[in-house]
Parts: sequence; C-alpha cells; structure tokens
Amino acid sequence: MSANHEAIWNSCLKVIKDNLPIQAYKTWFEPIVPVKLENNVLTIQVPSHFFYEWLEEHYITLLKKVIKKELGQEGHLEYSIVMENSASNSNPYTVKLPASNKKAVKNAPVNMPLNISDNPIKNPFIIPGLKKVHVDSNLNPAYSFENFVEGDCNRLARSAGYAVANKPGGTAFNPLLIYGGVGLGKTHLAHSIGIGVKNQFPNKTVLYVSSEKFAHQFIDAVRNQTTNDFIHFYQMIDVLIIDDVQFFSGKEKTQDVFFHIFNHLHQNGKQIILTSDKPPVEMQGMEQRLLSRFKWGLSADLSTPDLETRIAIMEKKMYGSGIELPREVVEYLAYSINTNIREMEGAMTSLLAQASLNKKAITLDLAKQMIDKFVKNTAREVSIDYIQKVVCDYFDLPIEMLKSKTRKREVVQARQISMYFSKKMTKSSLASIGAHCGGKDHATVLHACRTVINLSETDKQFRVYLEDLEKKLTIQ
Repeated sequence: MSANHEAIWNSCLKVIKDNLPIQAYKTWFEPIVPVKLENNVLTIQVPSHFFYEWLEEHYITLLKKVIKKELGQEGHLEYSIVMENSASNSNPYTVKLPASNKKAVKNAPVNMPLNISDNPIKNPFIIPGLKKVHVDSNLNPAYSFENFVEGDCNRLARSAGYAVANKPGGTAFNPLLIYGGVGLGKTHLAHSIGIGVKNQFPNKTVLYVSSEKFAHQFIDAVRNQTTNDFIHFYQMIDVLIIDDVQFFSGKEKTQDVFFHIFNHLHQNGKQIILTSDKPPVEMQGMEQRLLSRFKWGLSADLSTPDLETRIAIMEKKMYGSGIELPREVVEYLAYSINTNIREMEGAMTSLLAQASLNKKAITLDLAKQMIDKFVKNTAREVSIDYIQKVVCDYFDLPIEMLKSKTRKREVVQARQISMYFSKKMTKSSLASIGAHCGGKDHATVLHACRTVINLSETDKQFRVYLEDLEKKLTIQ
C-alpha cells in the first residue's frame, strides 16, 4: 500500500489547488514531499518547523478533509519535519509529528438578544464592552482522544466520553462524572470530550472551566451585582465541563448558583461533564440535592494504569513529541513511577532536558540518576514487577515462567531471588510478594529468603548473581 503514497498526495493536491489562491498553493504545498502511506497514515515531509506550524494554523482543516476523502474516516496525516539539511547530507535529520487541529476547539461568537435587559450579558472570561459574546472554549488541543491511551484502568470512562462526544446531551450519560486520583487523566479525558464535540458539531458552544475559576467569577458577579448576567452566560453553553468539582465543597452560595445552572442545562438537553477526585458518595460538604443530580447520569472511575498501559502512554508521549528513547529507559520509567501518569511524563521531560542541555546520551544510568532527584519518594522503592523483570532478564527467563507452578531448578532459583529482593527493597507484605510470584503464601516467601541468604554464604557463583542483580536494582 505504501507505493501509492504519491498518487494519493497528488489526488489531495488537485482538491487543495481548487480551494486556494495560486500563490498560497505554490508557497505552502508545492515544497511538500509525500514520504509513505502506512496503516492509513499519510506521511508528508515539510522543509521546516515553521512550515509545519503555518500549515497547522491555516490549512489543517482543508488538509484533514482531503485526507479523509482519499483514505476514508480512518485516514490520518503525519508530518516529517526536516530539522537539519545540507548539501553534503543526502539523508536530512527529521522528526515526526502527528497532525493536530487547534482551530477546531474555537467557539463561534454567540448572538445575544439586545432586549434582554438594559445592560448586555457580561462574559466573565473577557473584558466587557464587546457587542458579541466570544466564548473561549479553554480546550487544550493536545488533550484529544487520539492522544488518550485506553487500558483496563479507564475503558468505561473513555467509552462513555466517546459516546457523549458523538451525541452531546443525547445519551443517558448526563451528567458524566469522571473521578479518580491525581494524575490519572481526568482533565485529559474531559478536554477530549470537548474537542470531540467541537470536531463533529462546530456550532455548539463548549466551555471548559475549573471549579475554582467558576467560584471566583461568581464572587466577582456578586460584588459587581451582575449575578443574573453570570447565570445567563452559563445557561447558554451547550457543553459545560467543570473540572475538580469537589472544590465546591463548603461553598454554599456557589453550590446554590451551580444547582440552578445545572437544572437549566439538563432540562434543555445540554451536556454536563464533571471531574472529581472522589465519587459522589464520598464528597463531603456538598448539598444533597446537588449530589443526587451528580448521580443522575454515569459516574466512571479512572484507576491506576497497569504496566502495559504506562508503557503505551510513554510511547504515545514520545510519538507526539517527535522523539525516541531506548526501550530499556521507557520500561524503567514505567516500572519506577507506577501511580501517577503526570509524574511519569514529567520525569520523561526532565530526562530529555537533562540529556540535551548537558549533551549526554540518554541511557539507563542517566534515567536512574534523574529519577532519584525528580521523584525521590517514588523511585527509592522499586516495584515488585520491576524486580521480577530485572531478575528474569538476567537469567533469560520469560516472566510468565516465574509466576507459573513449575519446579525447574533455574526457575525456582529466580523466583526465590525475586522474593528475596522484593522483601528487601519494597514495603510490600509477605502475602503480597507471594501473590506476585504465582500465588505463594507468606511461609513460602520466608523460606525463599532464608534459602537465598544461606546460598549466598556458601555458593560463590550465587553470591555473584546477587551482587550483579543488586547493582542493577539499586538506584545510584
């Protein structure tokens, strides 16, 4: 299929040429070179990063339309950006970046009836005095469904969000409440839904706002005696996204005004999306009438992602940034930071910065040094999963074998060593360690630890194994 990339791009150019002035076409589209077509992703090479940004800002809507026309709904565009080129270099250094659509998240101006009152409704997001109310959606184009990695930890929430994006206000998921711990993707998913709505329904007014900002705007409205304007403004939104709604706790007046806005939107078939760090039943300091409305729709939780999902998130982040990291470094980061996606992505950014600013190669040793400083508490204690992987890699065994019932000598030895290091390096209980090793009980774990200690005192080769593994597991 990759052989057709030039024909596909030529077909795209014919449509583009008919829709643009000739000078714009010559300047921005003639220099583009089609590179490949793979899995419905057309890669085009552009001469510079500025060129890429200009296309994204001015022509991405047209580009996406012609790509979908030629490749179908699954068709996507990817840029190969020339970062370094010279006459002596026949293979220029390039980076790959996926196409985004920043313009799609912008709302159209909202027309307001002039006879609503003597004073026009004030938009709390802009300086007053404009004739038309321009509502900034506040959506981040980077937080799209395409950049959201699905796993067992978030499948329900993501599927519900996707359904809402396809039919805002027309599903049983209204309101949609997404809850979970810090850094697990609540805000990302909320933005994704808003972006999905804007892509399919450009005329709908979407607004993302944090609960704190909502509360401050309400306080300003009370102070300026414009509470009615504040309420009317929010009542004209088609899709309202409130982030961290638990911060309304204890704010009785704010809860009261939100209750009336909520009722109006819900009764008029508008979509409401809320995020919280806890489910409604655990929210303290919230009015019962508001909590009961939170339960009307669907409450979907985001749990801690498993190892495979964390690795997939890292790979997606790398792809979106046009960078590559060694596989062992990606695995180490995913193993070491296992509770917070935001922290994991921050660690990767810090690692890249340290490598580029200090002109060092990105290696496993550099990753260990950086993580120790960046997330000291998290990295000090390696996970049982990571210990098992290092042990299995060292003895060249599949990790499934370690967790099986087999009594082969080399497997038993690796299993006992992983139990020994898990007890020594983690705070996990003996029962938890045993559960990770194929459902063994705490007595088996204790026996394994004693066996390893005894062997290390009598077997020189075995002692070498332990020393090597400890070096690999210990963060410098």
